[in-house]
Amino acid sequence: MYMMLVPRRDFDLFDDFFNDPFFKGGERHSHPLMKTDIKETDDGYIIDIDLPGFDKKDIQIDVENGYLNINAKSENSNDEEEKGKFIRRERYYGECSRSFYIGEDVHEDDIKATFKNGILSLDVPKVKEEEKKSDKKFIEIGE
Repeated sequence: MYMMLVPRRDFDLFDDFFNDPFFKGGERHSHPLMKTDIKETDDGYIIDIDLPGFDKKDIQIDVENGYLNINAKSENSNDEEEKGKFIRRERYYGECSRSFYIGEDVHEDDIKATFKNGILSLDVPKVKEEEKKSDKKFIEIGE
C-alpha cells in the first residue's frame, strides 16, 4: 500500500495558520460579541460589557418596558486611498445588541453609565420595596 500526497488547490497559509485551535481557543471557548459580567452589590448591580473597537458615540442605551437595551453600531471605514489587499479581516463591523430585564420600577435617570478602554460599565440600582409603585387596586367585598 502506498500513500499519495496531493496538494490542495485552495491552500492558504494564513487560513491554515489562524484556523489552528490555539488561535481559536477551541470551539467550546468561543464567545459571542458583547461579553458581559454582572455583579450584585448591596445597592444594585454593576454590568460590565466588552465593546472593543466601538466609540462612545456608537453606543445607545435605553429602558423600555422593564428591559435595559444596549445597542452598539460600528461602521466600516471604506477608505478609497487604502493601499493593499486584505488577506484576512476579522475585526467586527456591524451592529450588536443585548437586553436585560431590570424591572418596571427602574428608569433611565436611575442608571449611571461610563465607557472606558472598550468596556461599558452600567450601575443599575435596586429598587427597595417601599419605593415600588403601588398601582394594585383591591376589589371591595360587599355583604
